[in-house]
Amino acid sequence: MTRQHMLAAVLTGHGGPEQLEVRDDVPIPRPGRGEVLVQVTAAAVNNTYLWTREGAYGRADDPHAVAGWQGVPLDFPRIQGGDVVGVVTAVGDEADEAIVGRRVLLDPTRYADGSGGDDGGDDGGDDGGDGGDSDPGTDEPTLEAVLGSELDGGFAEYVAIAVDQAHDVTDSPLSDEQLACLPIAYGTATGMLERAQVRAEETVLVTGASGGVGLALVQLARARGARVIALTSADHAATVRDAGASQVVARDEDPVADRIRQAAAGPIAVVADVVGGWAFEQLFPLLATGGRWVTCGAVADPVVSLDLRQLYLHRRRLLGSTMHTPSQFRRLVDDARHGRIDPVVARTYPLAQIHTAQADFAEGDHVGKLVLVPQR
Repeated sequence: MTRQHMLAAVLTGHGGPEQLEVRDDVPIPRPGRGEVLVQVTAAAVNNTYLWTREGAYGRADDPHAVAGWQGVPLDFPRIQGGDVVGVVTAVGDEADEAIVGRRVLLDPTRYADGSGGDDGGDDGGDDGGDGGDSDPGTDEPTLEAVLGSELDGGFAEYVAIAVDQAHDVTDSPLSDEQLACLPIAYGTATGMLERAQVRAEETVLVTGASGGVGLALVQLARARGARVIALTSADHAATVRDAGASQVVARDEDPVADRIRQAAAGPIAVVADVVGGWAFEQLFPLLATGGRWVTCGAVADPVVSLDLRQLYLHRRRLLGSTMHTPSQFRRLVDDARHGRIDPVVARTYPLAQIHTAQADFAEGDHVGKLVLVPQR
């Protein structure tokens, strides 16, 4: 490679859009031992990148503190972007050169053993196992770092990553832009459904169903044989229904809770929530006795109130879910290779227009994913 520098969107600190600078003088990373260098062909936009830039994750002792998702400020400068697909152009020591030239989808998670992690499962097995340290009281490995947060990510022309986090999708029928939709949105959705133990024939309510994670939840829950009720805006109802929702309830028409109860016409076994705030407070009482509420986000408000009697008298379970495990990601990759999922790309932008893409994302007037394509 003769070039030494690349185009990249560099986050210089927590704050507003002005903290994100598009530069063409960023050194191209060199793959280290066990790593590969990937030329990025597409990278999707997620809410986590806005929250990370804003430092909006808070701390355990102060929910309004400026911090990254682990409760501490990030190291800057940082290249964001964890939803990445591209082509391997070079390998470091101890990486098999046979992967050069292959199209790969990147698992953005790294676990406490210092690698992409192995939670002991296989493509169809359980997630428990002996790969790395585990979270106390669980059988899952400890999530240590995420591409684009603790590690430089794919809002750039090139990214270096551990070889076991680069999954070959050369033969997938999905486009690069569709593949870029998968890692965080579909990975997060997969983790939520696994942790909530969603089963066929159960009724699942999905909030924020037109967003990246929400639409993934609709598709994946329907693929598991669940009956899906989707909460979204009236403008997006048709697209969400096409994704697999049995019933769609418009969030902008009151009373929302009553209309969801009517649409369900029976117990709601699982609520997969990305909204938080008002949605949690109004909809938690709809959950069936023994039901599971799984949450991965709080786009409405992270601070909610809960009458604990609604929790313990009905034996409901409240589950937090962040990202996915390695075996869950491998199953997602297998779905991508065989075209079992159909990610919706709302719009694409050149990388240099990342500010426009993030502003459009914040507006929320789209269904599916917004994707960046590196261009000089």
